[in-house]
Amino acid sequence: MNFQRYLVPIGAVGLTAWAWQSWGWMGVIMVFTGGVMWLLMYFTRLVQILKRANNRPIGFVDSAVMLNAKLKPGMSLMHIVAMTRALGQPETEKDAQPEIFSWRDGSQSVVRCTLVSGKLQSWTLDRPFQAEDVEPTTVSAND
Repeated sequence: MNFQRYLVPIGAVGLTAWAWQSWGWMGVIMVFTGGVMWLLMYFTRLVQILKRANNRPIGFVDSAVMLNAKLKPGMSLMHIVAMTRALGQPETEKDAQPEIFSWRDGSQSVVRCTLVSGKLQSWTLDRPFQAEDVEPTTVSAND
């Protein structure tokens, strides 16, 4: 269960009640001002991430192998977009759960991320088949 959904509002109400008891209306105004500042900082970060992602093709990343190494379960989509500096290529229908996004690099390696409720659940790295991956075989003239 997602406890942050409940703990943040309860914490905000508790902090406001404590500020009211300690400083009256001045405390409530301070808590409100702090909340507005936090929201503005969050919004600024979101805009900066999307501004950087605007300059890159959708679904492109410099190195899919490095992205694969940096991913951790529970990461938000915003954090993944910040790391890749590109929006992911959606592979599922809009508003379908789970959501699957992919990022591809120049060597056609692909990282597919499965997100449930905006949080990373699992991911896979698919690398293209290369001739160097197979041992060479020799054919003799006697066969």
